[in-house]
Amino acid sequence: MAFWQQNPQAKHQTIEELRGHYAALFARFGAVPAGLDVTQGKLGAIPGEWVGPSGNSRIILYFHGGGYVAGSPESHRPLIGRLVDASGVGAFSVGYRLAPECFFPAAVRDGIDAYRALLGKGVSASSVILAGDEAGGGLAFAVVLAIRNAGLDMPGGVVALSPWADLSLSGLSMLSNRKSDTVLDWETLFLSARHYLRKSNPCDAYASPAYASFTGFPPVMVHAGSGEILRDDASKLGDRAAAANVPVSVEIYDGMGHLFQVESGRNEAKVSLSRLAQFIRAKSAVMAA
Repeated sequence: MAFWQQNPQAKHQTIEELRGHYAALFARFGAVPAGLDVTQGKLGAIPGEWVGPSGNSRIILYFHGGGYVAGSPESHRPLIGRLVDASGVGAFSVGYRLAPECFFPAAVRDGIDAYRALLGKGVSASSVILAGDEAGGGLAFAVVLAIRNAGLDMPGGVVALSPWADLSLSGLSMLSNRKSDTVLDWETLFLSARHYLRKSNPCDAYASPAYASFTGFPPVMVHAGSGEILRDDASKLGDRAAAANVPVSVEIYDGMGHLFQVESGRNEAKVSLSRLAQFIRAKSAVMAA
């Protein structure tokens, strides 16, 4: 019997309840950095918004989190704005389609379509960094996989913050950190995966890049907290990159929780954003040269 049949009182049974739960989580992101330039736009047919400095030859293609069922460029503007401020590199935040209205692999298709459109505008592939948080972190890796398999020029790098990269929820940290993680829980991710995947295999590499081959991938940087249930997803991505001899840095911040970067007063948040910014600048600049 399925989980939601076993547990009639399970949290967030309806999509509205689930999205309401995510909206409450997004509220902790805080304020948008002062003076941040934001412009609504599209890459081809894919909506989103341009964040930060324009006219820069380098760009972050960003995928927001929200379990594939919630979130938007607007909800994640404070987090994206901090990354843009730290790096000095502008971003396009992708408004990819959400489940259950549009299920797997709609988000991956929107991601690669946005990337194609960016290249079509004359942007050099090596000057693009794909990035994302939670589901968007996993999606960034899934889009890189699609880019590679389509034979397109690869981006300069890929970055993920607390990525959800294994929709089978098989990481040991799902259990070991269930009490220390005050942001996410197994039930929320399970129901989100159910809406997104429908009948698809949760171990499909485009749904769960933790099971993909990273041969030919660009350099990788992944940050997570030691106390979150997605800690092992970050480690799995690092293992896949290392197995493919891809330059990789996985940083697990001791005592930190899910998306600790939104807690702007924490020294660990400042260090993480600084490290991510350094990676973004270095990989886009070096590989674009």
